[in-house]
Parts: sequence; C-alpha cells; structure tokens
Amino acid sequence: MATKKKAAQPAAKKTAPKAAKSAVKKSAVKKTASSKKVKYVYTWGAGKADGNGGMKALLGGKGANLAEMTRIGLPVPPGFTISTEVCTYFYDNSRTYPVSLQAEMEAGVKNMEKIMGAKFGDAKGMPLLVAVRSGARDSMPGMMDTILNLGLNDETVLSLAAATKNERFAWDCYRRFIQMYGDVVLGVQKAEGEDHEPFEVVIETFKHETYHKDIIDSDLTADDQKELVKRFKALVKERTGKGFPTNPWDQLRGAAGAVFGSWMNDRAIVYRRKYNIPAAWGTAVNVQAMVYGNTGETSGSGVAFTRDPANGKNEFWGEYLINAQGEDVVAGVRTPENVSTLKAALPKPYAELMKVRTILEKHFTDVQDIEFTVQEGKLFMLQTRNGKRTAAASLKFSMDMVKEKLIDWETAILRNPAEQLEQLLAPIFDLADVAKAKTLATGLPAGPGAASGKIYLNAERAVLAEARGEKVLLVRTETSPEDLRGMIAAEGILTSKGGVSSHAALVARQMGKVCVCGAGGVEIDYDKKTVTAAGKVFKEGDFMSIDGTSGKVFGGELKTAPSEIISGIVSGDKAAMATEKFKGFQQLMKWCEQATRMSVRTNADTPEQTRIALAFGAKGIGLTRTEHMFFEGDRIDAMREMILATTLEARKAALSKLLPYQREDFTGIFTVLKGLPATIRLLDPPLHEFLPHSKEQQNDLAKKLGVKVETIIQRVSDLHEFNPMLGHRGCRLGIAYPEITEMQARAIFEAAADVAKKKIKVKPEVMIPLVGFKKEFDLQAEIVHRVAKEVMSEKKVKFEYQVGTMIEVPRGALTADQIAENAEFFSFGTNDLTQTALGISRDDMGAFLLPYVENDVFAKNPFATLDTTGVGQLIETAVAKGRQTRPDIKLGICGEHGGDPDSVVFCHNVGLAYVSCSPYRVPVARLAAAQAAILEKRAAAAAKKK
Repeated sequence: MATKKKAAQPAAKKTAPKAAKSAVKKSAVKKTASSKKVKYVYTWGAGKADGNGGMKALLGGKGANLAEMTRIGLPVPPGFTISTEVCTYFYDNSRTYPVSLQAEMEAGVKNMEKIMGAKFGDAKGMPLLVAVRSGARDSMPGMMDTILNLGLNDETVLSLAAATKNERFAWDCYRRFIQMYGDVVLGVQKAEGEDHEPFEVVIETFKHETYHKDIIDSDLTADDQKELVKRFKALVKERTGKGFPTNPWDQLRGAAGAVFGSWMNDRAIVYRRKYNIPAAWGTAVNVQAMVYGNTGETSGSGVAFTRDPANGKNEFWGEYLINAQGEDVVAGVRTPENVSTLKAALPKPYAELMKVRTILEKHFTDVQDIEFTVQEGKLFMLQTRNGKRTAAASLKFSMDMVKEKLIDWETAILRNPAEQLEQLLAPIFDLADVAKAKTLATGLPAGPGAASGKIYLNAERAVLAEARGEKVLLVRTETSPEDLRGMIAAEGILTSKGGVSSHAALVARQMGKVCVCGAGGVEIDYDKKTVTAAGKVFKEGDFMSIDGTSGKVFGGELKTAPSEIISGIVSGDKAAMATEKFKGFQQLMKWCEQATRMSVRTNADTPEQTRIALAFGAKGIGLTRTEHMFFEGDRIDAMREMILATTLEARKAALSKLLPYQREDFTGIFTVLKGLPATIRLLDPPLHEFLPHSKEQQNDLAKKLGVKVETIIQRVSDLHEFNPMLGHRGCRLGIAYPEITEMQARAIFEAAADVAKKKIKVKPEVMIPLVGFKKEFDLQAEIVHRVAKEVMSEKKVKFEYQVGTMIEVPRGALTADQIAENAEFFSFGTNDLTQTALGISRDDMGAFLLPYVENDVFAKNPFATLDTTGVGQLIETAVAKGRQTRPDIKLGICGEHGGDPDSVVFCHNVGLAYVSCSPYRVPVARLAAAQAAILEKRAAAAAKKK
C-alpha cells in the first residue's frame, strides 16, 4: 500500500456526493504520529485469531466472525482483516494509508503462506491466491465489492495449473479474476445505454461463436478459458487504456483501495441511508486464502441459512453449485441446487456442514447466514453472520428459540425488528381471485406476500414510475447491486434466473419486498422492453402479479385480502386465529405488554377505528380529530351554513344542527372505550377547507342553502389564507368564535354524561390545539370547564375529565411552564411542530426531499421520523418545563411519528407516558416501546456492573 508516496487510487463505481464523503468523520484513533503504535491488521488461522466476535466495530462483521469461527475450531481458511480505522484514515488522508500498514500486511501474508504451504506470487510452485472482501459492521449484502483469485498473472496461472494438475481450473480462476478485478478495481462497467455487463457480453458472444448455443460456464474448456482471458485483457485495454496489472502486490493494493472506495459508492450510500448505517463507521477489508470450489465434481460452493429465512421453519435452507465459486451462487447467472441435495452429491462434507450448523446456532444463539466451499471433498467455512429474514421468519425464529431455551423472552422481543412488523399485516392475494387466474410461471418463493404492479425492466424507469404514483414490479433476468434504487421503489421483484440466495432474494427479504426468483418460464427482452410468459407477451407498463409465498406469477392485477393476523384480530376469523403466525403474533404482543413502560394509544375518529385499535392493544385514544366528523353526509352542509353565517344567532343555529352529530359520534367512541381515555382535539383546520372552491360546487351549495352564489364566492375570498398553516385555525378559531368551542365541549360532555348513566366509565380529555400563549389556553379552557359544569348539573351525573393542549408551535414548547399552570396534559402534535420548527411545509417538501436526503441535510424524512436533534430539543424543553410547574402532568405524542419505531424510542427516552398512532400501526409502536424499555433496562444493568 502507499507509504510516504501517495499512490493514485481507482475511483469508486459512481462518484459519491460530497456531503456523503464528508460524513466519514475524523477518527478518534491516534494516527502514526502517536507514540503508541496502532495495530491495523488482525490475523486468524490454524485455530488462532487476534480478534473475536465482539470486535465488530473494529473488524467489521465478517472479520469479527471469521476470527470467532477460527477460535471455536471451525475449518476457516487463514487470512487477515485490515481494520475500519484504516478506512477512516483512508478518507481523512486523501485516500492514502498509514505508513506501518504495508509491513503489517506482509506479516499477514506470511502467516497465510505458512499455514497454506503456498507462496504469494510464486511462479514456480503452488501460488497463494487470496480473496479480498469488504466487512461493514452491519451486514450490507452485495453493496460493496469483492475480488477472488487475486495473485494470478500469466506466470502464476501456469504454476497453479502445474501444481494442481488441472489446467481448466487454473485458467477458469484467471478468467474470473480478470473479470472481477476489471469491474471492481479498473472500472470496466456498463456504459450508458448498455443493459448488460461488458465482460458477460464477451462471454456470451464467445459461447455463441464457438458452440452456437447457450452453455454453462463450467462447460468451457481450458482452451476456451485461455481465449476468454485474452479477450478480457483486450476489453480492459480498450476501456481503460492500460494493460491488466501483473504484480500481485499491486493487485492487492488496488483491490483493498477499491473495497475502501466502495464504502462511498452510490449503492452503498443508498443502502446505508435506507438502514440508517452511519457513514462514519467505515468498512474493514478481509484478505483470505482462497479455497476452490471450481476444481471439479468433488468441489463446490454454497450459501445457506441454519433455518429458513423466508418462513422461519427449522430446516437447513440454501443453495450450492458443484464446480463453482461462491459468486456464481449469489450472482444469479446459474440457478443453483437446493442444499438438501448436497447430501447425495457430497455426503461427507454435508454431514460436516450439519454439525457446523448446530455449533453456530448454539454459539451465536441466532440464525446464521453462512458461506461455504468444498474443495475436493473438504469443507471450509468462509463466512457466518446473523441471517437477514422476513418478519414472518423473525417471529417464528424467536418463538422457537425461546422454546428451545436458546434465548429468553426479552431477547425474543428484540429479535423482531419493529420496522418490519407491518410485513405481517400486509395483504395477501384474494383466494377467489387466485382461483380464477392462470399461473403463467413458477419460481422460487424468496419474499413472502402479494404484489401487483406495472412491470419495468430497469431500475431507472422503475424509480421514475414510482415517483409518478404507479405501483411497480421490477422484472429482471437477475438483479445486481446497481438495481437497488429500483428495488426500493418496487412493490415486488421478479427474476427469471437466480435462486433463493441470489442478490434479489437477499435484498428483498431485508426490505420486506415480495420476491420471486428463478422463474425460468419468464423470458425478458430488454431491447423490446417485453416480458413473455406462457406464450403471453407483456409490454413495459402492463400489470403482472407475483406471490412471494408460493412463487407463482400471474398476468394482470389481482385483488388482495387481509393477512391472517388482520383477519383474526379485526374480524375474529377462527381459521386465521388457529394459524401458527397468529398465535406467535399474539404471544409477542403479550411479552411486549410485560416489558413496556410507555403505553400506546390510537388516532381514531370513529367507533370502528377505535374498536380495531383496541383489538391491536391500544390503551385509549390519543387523538380524535373532530373536524373529520363534519365531512360525512349532511354534516358538511350544516358546517358550511355556520361558516357562511353573518350573525351570532345564525352561527349558533347552524352549530345546533352539528351538535347532535358530534354527540352521537362521541357516544359511540366512549361506549367502545369502556373507560379508557380519549383525547379529543377541538376544531383545528382553517375554515376555508370546508368550503367548495369550484364554480359547480359553489352553485350547488347556493341552491341547497338558499343563498346567493356571490355570497359563497365572497366568503371563500374572505377566508382565503396565504399560509393556512400559520393562519386562522386551532385555538384562534375558538377565540374568534367561542360558540364553536362551546358547541364542541357540550357535544363531548353530553355524550360522556349519557354513557356514564349506563354505568360505563368515561375519561374525556379535551385538547386545545395550536396554543402558543398561556392566555390562549386559558380563554378556551374557561369555556370548556363552564360547559362541563353545566352539563353535569343538567344531566345530574358526574364524570372525570381533563383539559390540556397540543404543543405544536415552538412558542408553546418554550413557554410550557406557563401553559402547564392550567393545562393538565400536553400532547405533542409533531406533524405541525415539525413544520413550524423547520419552516417547511410537508405538502411542498416533495420537490426537494430527495436532494436533501442524498446530501445528508436530512438523515430521514423529518415528517416520517422525528428530527430528534431540532424538534426533539423543543419536546425535551417542553417536558422539562411542564414538569417543573406540574410534576404529574400527563405527556404524550399524537403526530404520525407515534408509529415510527425510531421516534417511539425517542419518546420513551424523554419520558413520555404514551405515543398515539393510526390503528394499524399500534402493534409496531407497542413493539418499539417494549424494545426501548428492554434496552434501557439492559443498559442500566450493564452500567451497574461497571
């Protein structure tokens, strides 16, 4: 590697945004100027390792686990890890390396040479070849770069052939190396407008020239491989203007630089952004002695999971290829064999693999995703990591492992990612619709669920279609990491090649996307932009449907039906309730109830929404939007009559028509709640939202109300607001028109009195919206308290109630101590608090959201995940000031952030009593709240031990 002299380094595949590059922070580690020598290279091999499985921050996940597998006696080829600190140094120092790194790498290579009995760059005996792979702290499958068979050139390929007495194998390795190195390090990639990788075009052209048909790569002879090496070198020269590097150490330096460079490639940045992986973590580089699965029929490579990551069954699950290297399995260019058939093909390695499976699960206490190679009948382990899995598999894994006493119930809660839980609630295809549909093709079920969408054959067009609001089905022969943006945009993914361990399957499972892989009956023509299946031709933009549970492919758009969990909980379907998935979900929610401190309420405006939320475990209502009650049936007319009224008497007359409607709604909600609290927000939106704006609608309303259309037009003009967010709304309406507040308070309390008389407990919480001044709250609260007394006197019944406010403007947060003098609770309206704090309209943000995220202005959409740095400070201030005045003040959140797992964790950490979210997000919020409580408890226990 570069020492004092700066060596030119290859560029990453795509230039990363400047902001993304700057995100690799200065390392806290002392550099070479320090008096203490920093260790950059950690070796493993022959049962000894410098590192261990707990060193993921330094060695990355792959390096730490290779060291751990070595320590527990598994057959791991030797190697060394260049630590993540070097990645930090690399970006901090103009893509150069610490001075001591070269010597440490040389020592690492010597360790491999000693164990393997081979020498790096040896042109006379058996040459040591190495694999160079990335190793991020969190697994990022396919996002960064790998190079295999490094160390080959025109001389060492001959010594490899002589030492192994296998010329075809040696030249196959050389061909593969030039292709990988040319792509990853030298930048020989698809040009604009090309749909196929240039090296693959060379291979396919050669096959058709020589054999006039498609053949698999393992059928190529030694002479064929020699010819391909020649053509590959010519391609490299043509595309780069330089010859292929022949010095093994130059190759190794270039490969390591490319891996570090790939930390900032476009797909890695997109992936990190989606999964909230900090750029500052960096990646490690793993250099490992090659073992060969492509030496013949007693060799092979595979990828497997210790249990099925799609459905969670306790079955060894994966794929392999005989006479192949590992990249062949995951690249999708050949459809691999099910790993269960390895027992017949290579019985001894299979038996060893079964033992390794058991050892790994007991040691790591989680389902493992492994890579293995069999070289001439001998098993080698190349990787283990916690396997990516679907939500359904996570649920079953966790339930089963508790029963097997591998983990406890709290760990089971943590093993189910809250952000994935919605997958369990996702729709499935309607059985009646499926019965009518013709199955056009069948592939491998790689991502459960149902997806219909318009087919698009490349990522760019898929992204554009999704931006237009279309449902997209990404259809590819096989996907590659470059397709990541299109995969994110798609409802589902369909490939004609590849297996359940292919790139498409791995990424789809992690994203929760519906996926069918290896559907051989699907023919894709990129040039014509068509997909043919069972003789039917579909053009780009036509609908197709895929079932990721059965692997079936259908034409057209199929109807969907609720999942078993929705059917069981919402509809009481007994068949659904009998399923293992439903029972597992219910058990998970029971455990969450035991663990959580913070309760979860729902945002609901109707008795039916309330019923559904309670069935999911909600502990009451955190937000009822009373304005939503005005839009049904004839209610809107009465509301409009009130708005158009020019006198107090006329306004009261119109409000008297609305009161029975609201009272009826509240009566239904209180009855369903059976004593659980209900936070009811008084009228919030500006009045112009209730009036018609088209001439046709205005004429209809004029006839219905018996007023002149000019009156309506004038009123619309009077109420028009340049910025409704900052206009006449919320408590400002109630102060200008106190009769509106009076009517709403009476409807709430009369409903409460009627329900209380039926011996049903009620707990109404009246919420004054948009308060920024204590006086605003006091004026409105005075009306509410007066009406409550009046109703209790009139109805001769007493009931509990509270009056509080929604904190949704910065001044309300900053003066919370004053407002809390009379407010009994705060509920943070984080949608509007985000708008007012950031000065950004959520409705207008679409025009700049993407560049803001790509340039790291936003880590995430602030209207989806709470801006804990900015808006979070306002919440923390309001919490502290509110409690300073009223220690027992009830605190909650009712914006849509209440259903976002990251935001829920923040709410737990600042001490809120509850979060509130839409009914179908309640399970997600419950799981996130339980996980926050468990992690807090464990952190406290760990701190106590220290």
